[in-house]
Amino acid sequence: MSTLRKYGTCFFEQYAQISLSALLGSEFDCLVNRDRPDLQSPDNQSLGIEVTRAMEESKKAEEMLLKDVAGLTSGAPQKEMEQILESGYAYGLREGKYIGVKELSYWSMALPLRRILESKVCKVGNGFYGRFNKMGLYVFCRDNLHEADAVKAMQYVLSLQKCQDNRYNMLYLTDVDDLFVCNLEDGLKDSSRLVRYPVTRDQRREFFLEAVRRQIDTQ
Repeated sequence: MSTLRKYGTCFFEQYAQISLSALLGSEFDCLVNRDRPDLQSPDNQSLGIEVTRAMEESKKAEEMLLKDVAGLTSGAPQKEMEQILESGYAYGLREGKYIGVKELSYWSMALPLRRILESKVCKVGNGFYGRFNKMGLYVFCRDNLHEADAVKAMQYVLSLQKCQDNRYNMLYLTDVDDLFVCNLEDGLKDSSRLVRYPVTRDQRREFFLEAVRRQIDTQ
């Protein structure tokens, strides 16, 4: 079996943590990769962040998202792509296959944005992720997002969870070119809820390679 298959689903969770630390600051430095939710503060109480993907349900979409997070463009030179692939994770890009059974299951759960938001808000509301002082939802979006799209997604989450006791405090939406940080706390106006952080292609590569390095270190 190819060693490239060994990379598990925590790759995207670690990529999310790395990007949050780099773009938003040291508050996210110590988050650890666990389950329910995917990223947690070491004390299992202060902060929890669930990480997911929003895209059409197809293998092609998976491959394109992997290229996006790696900082590859559709016209990237073959040598450049090989350098990224040598890092290990993107087995599906080289061989046209999924990264093992667990990874196949992971990608099959990806849903378009509206549906994934509904699912995740429902889960946080019924206590599926436990109780944290603050909860965040980090979504990798395959489609390019404009600020208006992020606002609509934010408003939709607010409407879904307005009657819930357990809810998300923050929503992070990334189309890899931008990270939209949406504050879901009560009493805020929409104009002050959303901040957009541009993400360069070089930053994407740094996040990708650091996430891969962590995967290797945990084997």
